[in-house]
Amino acid sequence: MTDNGRDGWRPANEDSADEADLADEADEAREADEARDTGAELARVEKALAGRFPHKMIPDLDRIRDLVDLLGHPERAFPVIHLTGTNGKTSTARMIDSLLGGFGLRSGRYTSPHLESVTERISIDGRPVGAEVFARAYDDVAPYVELVDGRHAERVTFFELLTAMAFSAFADAPVDVGVIEVGLGGTWDATNVVDSLVQVVTPISLDHRELGSTVEEIATEKAGILRPEAVAVLGQQPLGAARVLAARAEELGTTLVREGLEFGVARRKVAVGGQLLTLRGLAGDYDEIFLPLHGEHQAHNAACALVAVEAFLGGGANPLDLELVRAGFASASSPGRLEVVRRSPTIVLDGAHNVAGTQALVAALADGFQFDTLVGVVGVLADKDAHAMLSVLEPAFDSIVLTQSSSPRARSADELGAVAVEVFGADRVEVAPRLDDAIDAAVRLVEEGAELGGGGVVVTGSLTIVGEARHLLAH
Repeated sequence: MTDNGRDGWRPANEDSADEADLADEADEAREADEARDTGAELARVEKALAGRFPHKMIPDLDRIRDLVDLLGHPERAFPVIHLTGTNGKTSTARMIDSLLGGFGLRSGRYTSPHLESVTERISIDGRPVGAEVFARAYDDVAPYVELVDGRHAERVTFFELLTAMAFSAFADAPVDVGVIEVGLGGTWDATNVVDSLVQVVTPISLDHRELGSTVEEIATEKAGILRPEAVAVLGQQPLGAARVLAARAEELGTTLVREGLEFGVARRKVAVGGQLLTLRGLAGDYDEIFLPLHGEHQAHNAACALVAVEAFLGGGANPLDLELVRAGFASASSPGRLEVVRRSPTIVLDGAHNVAGTQALVAALADGFQFDTLVGVVGVLADKDAHAMLSVLEPAFDSIVLTQSSSPRARSADELGAVAVEVFGADRVEVAPRLDDAIDAAVRLVEEGAELGGGGVVVTGSLTIVGEARHLLAH
C-alpha cells in the first residue's frame, strides 16, 4: 500500500496502471501523427503524379532513356523477368514473384494498373511498398524529371515517371530480381529500357486498338521486348501471333519455349478454394501443386510462371525443388481476379475488361462455382467493345445491373444499359449509376431468386470498377 496524501490510501499498482494508460495514449497519439504524416506524403506524390495526366503512351523511349541515364541506370542494378501480353500479365507476374520468394530471392514487382492505391504498382518482397518508400522514390526521381521535361517537346508521362520510380526503389532496396510488367504493348513501353534475361508473353488478343487492328500487328508490338540470347516463354497464342513472335525470336537468336510444346498443364482438377495441378516444366513434371486461384486460365498462367522461374534460375536444365514450388504457388494471390470478397450471398470480383477476359471469366464461373442465381454488376470503359463483352456474359447471368466507375474514361451507366437491353432484354436489366446502389440491387435480385445461400454476384467489366468495389467490400 502507498500513502496518497489527501486522497487517502490506494493500491500501489494503481499508479503504475495510470502510467501505463498514459503511455498507451502517447503511443496512440504518436501513431496517429505518423499516419497523418504518411497520408500527407502519399497525397503529395499522388498530386504530382496526377499533374502528368492524361495518361497516354507516346511511341518513343526518348524521355525514359534520358531519365534512367541521369539516374545512373537503376534498371541495370538487378536482373529482370519482363512480361507482356493481353490478358494474364499481372496474375502471372504475381505467381513468378511468389515462386522467387520461395527460393529465397528478394524480388521487386512492377505491375499496372492498380486497384485501390497507386502504391500497389511497386512491390518489394511480395508486398506493396509503403507510402514512405513510395514518396522517397518520387523524391529521388523528381529533380531529374524536371531536367528531362526541359529537353523534350513532350513532358515525362505519368507511366514513365512511375516506371523510373520503380527502378529507383528496386535499386535502393536492393532487390535480387525485378519482375516487370509492361504497361501497354512492348516496343515503345517505358519498361522496355530493361535488358531482361527472361521474357514472358501471355496470350495475345485484340484489345488496345492503338497497338493494331489484328493479332499480328499487336504481336509485332509486343515482340519488341524479346532480347538476344535470352529465353522467351510463350503462353498459348493465336497462330498469327505465334508466327510473328517466332520470326522475331529467330532474328534475335532468342530461345523460344512454347506452351503446348515445350511445357504446359499436364493435369488439372478443381479443388476447394482453387485447383490442383500437375505442370509440365522444362525439366520435368511438378505434381500436386495447389493453386488458390480459380479458372483454367490461371492454370495456364501458372505454367508460364513456373517455366519463367525455371529459365531464370538455371535455364531449365535441372528440376526445381518440388516442395519450394508447391509452397510458392500455395501462397500466390491475385486480387480482383475471381476474388471472393463476401459470402451470403457470394460476391466475386473479376477485372475482365475485354472479350477474351470475359470469356475466361464465364468459363471459370462454370468451372469453379455453383450458383442457383447469378447476377452481374458491370461497368465498362468507353473504349471497350461493350456489346461483345455483354454478349459473352449473357448466358452466365440471370440478370444484370449496369453501373459506372468514377473514371473519366467510364461509359455512362445509362448508355451501357441501352446496350444491355439489346443483349439481355429489358426484363433482365437494371441501371444504377452509383456502384454501391448497383451492388445493393444485385444482392436484392439474388435474394429474391436464389435458394438459401445458393446465389452469387459478380462485379466485372473493368479494373477500375473492380478496384472501387473492392474498396467498398473487401475491407
